[in-house]
Amino acid sequence: MPFELSLFSVSYAGYWGQECLDVREFIARAASLGYRSVMLAGKRPHLAPLDTSDARLNEVRSALGEHGVRCAALAGYTDFGGQRAAEVPFLEMQLDYIASLCRLASALGAKYVRIFTAYDYEGSNPTDTWQKVVAAIREAGERAADFGITLAVQNHHDLAVDSQALLDLLDDIGRPNVKLGFDAWSPALRGEPLYETARLMAPHTVMTTNADYVRTPRYRYRPELVNYERQEPDMVRAVPFGEGFIDFEGFFRGLAEGGFAGLASYEMCSPIRGGGSGENLDEYARRYLSWMGRHAG
Repeated sequence: MPFELSLFSVSYAGYWGQECLDVREFIARAASLGYRSVMLAGKRPHLAPLDTSDARLNEVRSALGEHGVRCAALAGYTDFGGQRAAEVPFLEMQLDYIASLCRLASALGAKYVRIFTAYDYEGSNPTDTWQKVVAAIREAGERAADFGITLAVQNHHDLAVDSQALLDLLDDIGRPNVKLGFDAWSPALRGEPLYETARLMAPHTVMTTNADYVRTPRYRYRPELVNYERQEPDMVRAVPFGEGFIDFEGFFRGLAEGGFAGLASYEMCSPIRGGGSGENLDEYARRYLSWMGRHAG
């Protein structure tokens, strides 16, 4: 297996009505499902810096050791373009947050902290937002370097979600410890060819986070026409890995041929078909390991 398979704790955080485990329970569950690596969410209820005292950090470290699981990454939640009130130091708050996550990651032996770029707000200036995000991630990268951590920019938020734009952003940032956390779902939804795109992005990618989805078309009834009007975009729903529309075989082949051999985490970060019981979550998590063993080995 050329990739390190990992389970993302957001899957058991209760955000979408699913079973909620604390971070130590999650580590134990991941191990019981066959995972030897985890990515931990850097917010409540899992590993929020605000709540993570030295004693709690030691508890997490002990749980990892007890269950033979490695913490590969922490997941940060950022929006570097979201400042509304000029007098509130949003940027400083986020930089302090990222530095705190890097400190925790280093203490747990993790290599990566995942970050986002910025959402596109009504009335925002795209050029100004781009410049703010570049400056913010440069500084975040410099602070991460003090802890030996690499930041992984995920193609999630609006700014630079297009893959070529993401490469341009990475080039503008120009920090050796700022790389990509490149995922398949965004380019698949936006119509980019997954094999070719993954191969292009692979040399810059240190981790990828995976989930599979189906598209559900939406319509609005027009009684005056006795007909339906198509609505865009489609609703998207998570399904067991390999049952959705995303060409993960092409995606992972492109990553591998492009030289990527890093962290491949599984996440359930939305409502999933079958509901959020622990049994259903566990079955989805097992399915990822099984599919990866058959198709991405």
